[in-house]
Amino acid sequence: MPDLTGTFLGEIVAARRRQIEEVRQRVPLAALRDLAEARSDFRDFRGALSGTTLRVIAELKRASPSRGLLCQRYRRREIAQGYEAAGASALSVLTEERYFLGSLEDLVEVRSAVRLPVLRKDFILEPYQVYESAAAGADAVLLIVAALADGDLRDLLALSDTLRMAALVEVHTAEELDRALAAGAKIIGVNNRDLKTLHVDLKVSLRLRSKVPDGCLAVSESGIRGPADMKRLAEAQYHAVLIGERFMTAEDPGKELAEFLKLERALAR
Repeated sequence: MPDLTGTFLGEIVAARRRQIEEVRQRVPLAALRDLAEARSDFRDFRGALSGTTLRVIAELKRASPSRGLLCQRYRRREIAQGYEAAGASALSVLTEERYFLGSLEDLVEVRSAVRLPVLRKDFILEPYQVYESAAAGADAVLLIVAALADGDLRDLLALSDTLRMAALVEVHTAEELDRALAAGAKIIGVNNRDLKTLHVDLKVSLRLRSKVPDGCLAVSESGIRGPADMKRLAEAQYHAVLIGERFMTAEDPGKELAEFLKLERALAR
């Protein structure tokens, strides 16, 4: 297990484990497993990110530990529909409650409002949460290498695949990337934010891209501030970017995404 002692990520993981135990007392695993295994309405997250142009995973989140409250009026359906109309290829929904003020209800509401694949972005640590994600309607889950032992990462990846959900496997270093690939990851998310320190550096994505093998999709996450960053990542042959705070701090997130994409296309000419 990675040593998270004294880190912000360690604090979040410890809190998440306590919350999982509380939820498990109210909702038994058997009930979630039955719902998850009965699902047949999965949307193709991997397919949505494939292609020759850079795709956008637009994120919905109410707050973040680094910025605090991002959105005073969190209109989940309206924001999701605005993202879809603006050209997002997939959506990401923060469901962690304590630090991001999210919930599984946010994911359920968002998915019912759009036709796009939806990623559950959270700190997934146990099989219980994978079944919970599938039962709630997630098409993909986030698995953070820095928070998981190798055996747990392999098991969670295998379970996601069995339940027909995609897994975005998040890394921040070359060593974490090696661990992700050894576990069988097919969609690699390079997080430019170090979750142990919260420091952000876009160069992390540029440095690690060449280490992501053919056959894997490469997604850059965090710290993408404008179309010029998109252009750099497209030139580095990323398949997609995940952007949240840049849009969620705008008055109209969907309109902001539309303008963002318009400017990025102009720069690409």
